Amino acid sequence: MARNTAIGIRLARLRAAGGFTIIELLIVMTLIIILASVGMTQYKSSVSRTEEAVLKENLFRMRDAMDQFYADKNKWPSDLSELVSEGYIREVPKDPFTDSKDTWQTSQAEPDANNPASAGGVDNVHSGSDRTSLDGTRYADWN
Repeated sequence: MARNTAIGIRLARLRAAGGFTIIELLIVMTLIIILASVGMTQYKSSVSRTEEAVLKENLFRMRDAMDQFYADKNKWPSDLSELVSEGYIREVPKDPFTDSKDTWQTSQAEPDANNPASAGGVDNVHSGSDRTSLDGTRYADWN
């Protein structure tokens, strides 16, 4: 009889010490979900900031190449591929928001009345994206 009592006491202790209650599990799962959602928000924000930095750099480099082209040849390039063929840039970069080299929006330069050799051409470039930046401006409007 003493043996059955000892086993019963051990079983009672094991039952009391084992496992978590449903409330404890729900609290832990809720905390994990909250932390994961905060992390995902930060991650998406950092990805957007990175893409914006890439866009700014690409716009700066292409506009700089256009200015150098104009300074050397006294005319604007006819399109972005001419900058590549003339060696001013290695390749037309991808727009980070459209993920394409073909969506850049170019603006045509006005012909210079004092310089008849300058027959227009591309003097500016913008993103082809219709998305809005983190500061509320459209990427297509960035200068």
